[in-house]
Parts: sequence; C-alpha cells; structure tokens
Amino acid sequence: MSEPLVAGVDSSTQSTKVELRSAADGRLVAVGRAPHPSTTPPRSEQHPDAWWSALRDALAQCGAERSNVVAVAVAAQQHGLVCLDADDRVLRAAPLWNDTSGAADADRLVAQLGADTWAAACGSVPVASFTIAKLAHLAATEPEVVAATAHVLLPHDELTRRLTGRHTTDRGDASGTGWWSPADDAYRSDLLELAAPGLADSAWLPEVLGPDESPGTLQPGAARDLGLPDGVVVGPGTGDNMAAALGLGLRTGDVALSLGTSGTVFTVSDRPTADATGAVAGFADATGRYLPLVCTLNATGVTDTVARLLGVDLQALDALVLATDPGSGGVTLLPYLAGERTPDRPDATGSVTGLRPDSTPGDLARAAVEGVLCGLLDGYDALAARVGAAPAGDHLIVGGGARSPAYRQVLADLTDRTWLAVTGDETVARGAAVQAAAVWHGTTVESVAGQWGRPDHLTVTPGPAAHRADEVRAAYAALRDLA
Repeated sequence: MSEPLVAGVDSSTQSTKVELRSAADGRLVAVGRAPHPSTTPPRSEQHPDAWWSALRDALAQCGAERSNVVAVAVAAQQHGLVCLDADDRVLRAAPLWNDTSGAADADRLVAQLGADTWAAACGSVPVASFTIAKLAHLAATEPEVVAATAHVLLPHDELTRRLTGRHTTDRGDASGTGWWSPADDAYRSDLLELAAPGLADSAWLPEVLGPDESPGTLQPGAARDLGLPDGVVVGPGTGDNMAAALGLGLRTGDVALSLGTSGTVFTVSDRPTADATGAVAGFADATGRYLPLVCTLNATGVTDTVARLLGVDLQALDALVLATDPGSGGVTLLPYLAGERTPDRPDATGSVTGLRPDSTPGDLARAAVEGVLCGLLDGYDALAARVGAAPAGDHLIVGGGARSPAYRQVLADLTDRTWLAVTGDETVARGAAVQAAAVWHGTTVESVAGQWGRPDHLTVTPGPAAHRADEVRAAYAALRDLA
C-alpha cells in the first residue's frame, strides 16, 4: 500500500506553495509552487479565483504523489476580505492585508471607542491592514457590495470553503479581523456593526473551528479539479503566522522573526495580550494558546529595491553588506517604502540620511539591512514589554531573509545573541501539513508538531560587530523619530 501523505498549503501574497509530507513522520515528499498576480500598495487586491488556480497548478507539480494524499489544510495571508453573495459568488476582488486604502477608516473606528477599549475588546488596535478597516472602507465607498454580502471570509476561509462547501474559520485567523475576541473566544458583533452601520449582519460570520476540528471532506468537484482522491479530510486551516508557529514547533517563550514581503516577530503565550499602543497585535494561535505579534509592512522588499538601484543581485548585495562595517559609514535608512503598519504610518515613504561624497554601495546596502532589522527589533522590544519579559526560549529567524547570510549575521550582531536560521522548509506550508496530519490521525496539532520535531536549521552566533549594536540602533531611532 502506498504511503499516506498530507498536503500543507501556504497561500501567500505572492504565490501558493504546497508541500506533500508523510502523514507518519512529516518527511517531505513533493513540493509545488505557483504565482499569484502581483500587487502594489496602497491598493492591493487579488481575486480569490487566482488563489484557486494557483493551488491547482501547485498541486499539479506534485505529480502522481497526489493520489496518496489523505488530508489537506490551508494556511493563508491574514486580514484579507472576501465578500460572497447568498449563492457563494465572489462579489469583488479581495483587498489584501497590505492594502492601506482603509487607513482613515481605521482611524475613525479607533476614535469612536478609544485605543484602550479596542485592545480590551479584540486584543488589538485596528490599523489599515486589519479586516475590519477594509470592511469599513468598503461600506463607505461601495455600499452596494456590502448590501449584497451574505458571507464575509478570510483568504484561508475561502479556500477551505471551496474545498468543503462550508463557511468556517479558526480562532487564529479570526483574531486578526477586529471583530473576534481571543480573550472571550467569541465574535463581537458590536464591533462588526461599527464597521458597516446598518449593513453588518452577524450571520455573515463563519463558524470558528477548534485547533483539531475538521470542516469535512473534499467535495467531489474540488477533488477532480485538484487531482486529489475522493474522501480527503480537510483541516481547519489558519493564518500564515499561526501556521508558521506550528511548523516551527514554537513553544511558550520561544520567539520567531520572519523576513518576507512583510516582517513579523512573534512568540507563543499562555495568556491573551492587549496593547493599547497598537504595536503588538494580541492574536490567538492555532493550538488554543495565544500569539502576540508585531508586523512591519517592509522587509525583504526593501533590500530587493536597493539591489535593483545598485544594479546587483541579492547574492552580490549580501557580499556588499558583509564587507561593510556596522553603522554603514554613517548612512541610515528608514525602510518605510510601502508606508508602514508598525509604527502606524500608512502614508510614509522611505528615507536615507548620512550620505557623503565617499559613501559606497556597501554603505547603502548595509543601511538597508540594518534599517529593516532595527524596525523589527523595535517590535521585539514592544513584544517583550507586553509579554512581561524578554522571551527566554529559542530565537528563530525564518522566511526568505533567513536564507540571506547578511540578514542572519546582522541580526545576531544587533541582538548580541544566537539565532537558529530555518533556511529550507516552508514553515507556513509545514504548519498547515501539521494540521492536516492531526485531523487524519484524530490527535492534537501539538502532538503532531512534537513528533515531527523542529525543521533543520543553522546556528548563527554574534561576531565582533555586536559591540556597535547600540550605536546602530540609536542612529536608526533618531531618524525614525524625525519621520
């Protein structure tokens, strides 16, 4: 008999990634990847049909191994807004997490109740990226769409619906909407009503599944379209950051810093958090615990831009960074190229200071890496303050930036601590596969994550440059406070 496999799906901003893994031990068997349409903030939208098409194409790349799949789960970008009518037709393209069109609407919502009340109500203070801000913007600008809406889903919810025919979500992804309370484990219909007065309906909202609950099995039409067997069981799915925590086997006290399109830093906590400053989002995780998280809009895209401006590839950029002294010759870069979420500056742009006649390409390259990381380390400090102490467990760097020797080393130097760099596995897809295996085996996600262990990683230790970390961070803070 063929080995049973589970499929973990990561539907991100840029692409869909699929990993087929052994249901027994998590061993990677096959992978596939297909792109999504590109987007450019401040208006960033994709039609859910593109996600489904990419899922089909990514699974096709897994070849004949698809016939051995027994379970599947989907993790996807948080905060996107999918509006369906009563016949489950998509009413318009979905605004994504990095669409900042609703910045003014978020400000209005916060002003109505106050930041303290919002943080207590849903664990977070709404900003433009949150789903509630997108709904408020749609209600103000396209009320006819909201009036026709019968279901409001997140990206992972919509893909799970297409798999099973049911309208469901999970507590992790629900906690990023702005109308669900991690502390109470319940929807807040009063907050939903604030977003779309006179139009909102709590009947729109999907059922919130537990960490190990299945919404059902694959519909026959979906199975045929995706080339999967009949009877495949489906996991609850979750948001991308929650899935990454599962894929990493993150334990209470561990911290992960993710460098991708956006940057995130998060930890697992046994109690809910609420930060009225808005820096820390008080999310739930995909295990029944909590995932306080800080997100920046700008991460590896900043170094992509600088590499393009310098006319070099990313490997050459890494070499420039590592050959340049800390402090970048006095050059400091503020990385708010696409506006920023933390701090909440949706209309901001990037800036550079300290350029001199003898400044070098290496100075600009290193300033970009230092700027991205200093912004995230501001978030790390806020996270430690909100949780009550600096995370004492393992520190992991993940995402595309974890494959960069420059990002890895500069991070270790700026923090003067050892980091574990996960450079191979797609941690989000791996976390979704953990969910799929849990529902297939009828066990808990924590049990599966423990059995599979932590992904392969490199150990990165601080070097001589660590003694200048305070200088680098002070220069960054000075520029940040002027912006």
